Amino acid sequence: MRVVRGRRDTLAADRDASRRLLSIAADGGEPAVRVWTPHRQVAFGRRDACLERYDHAREAARGRGFSPLERDVGGRAVAYDGTTTLAFARAEPIADIRAGTTERYERATADLERALDTLGLEPTRGEPDDSFCPGTHSLSVVDASTGGRRRRKIVGIAQRVRRGAALVAGVVLVANREELAGVLEPVYDALGVPLEPASIGTIADAGGPADPAKVRTVIEDALVGDATAVSLEGVGDGDERCH
Repeated sequence: MRVVRGRRDTLAADRDASRRLLSIAADGGEPAVRVWTPHRQVAFGRRDACLERYDHAREAARGRGFSPLERDVGGRAVAYDGTTTLAFARAEPIADIRAGTTERYERATADLERALDTLGLEPTRGEPDDSFCPGTHSLSVVDASTGGRRRRKIVGIAQRVRRGAALVAGVVLVANREELAGVLEPVYDALGVPLEPASIGTIADAGGPADPAKVRTVIEDALVGDATAVSLEGVGDGDERCH
């Protein structure tokens, strides 16, 4: 198992670091895991890019200080604040691109559930109506700040498959809910896609830690699992580097 840590100094270089996970798995036959804090951005899905008002949505992101880009996996737009929002990815070698999709989603979901439980939360599968990046593989929690009255999405999971490797990846919202909602609401409004800002949650608002470094370590451990031969590789700056 290869564990990649850190963040490269530009958006483009950092994307290449994640794409390389697929090459590690496909060419070398070695699973690879990365959990990191991406640069400040709104990452749009391919379906977003097909919409008539996509350019307006990109401008809405830019106007709030978030760089817009189009990502390789996933559905609708996701925001990363550059400091607390985490991304995760696990690549593994595969023999048949037609097999194993459901099983990979199930393993990743179970691993993220275990990580959130370790952090003191009680995650449930699924998401509230009109959530950001709506999909069938999401985790939500009851938000402590609402007195237990509201369930909010904090994890989204997607998958990409190519010849020789599959990548299960996603987003984890750790803190800074107000700013994330503040950019996603106008972005989704510009796209003409329903979004209920109150459905956006964070680990911190649900009563967990607000420290992304602590959350990153717990998620990385869960994704690595019981692998015994683990090699570490640092790719850039920050506290996430190999140490």
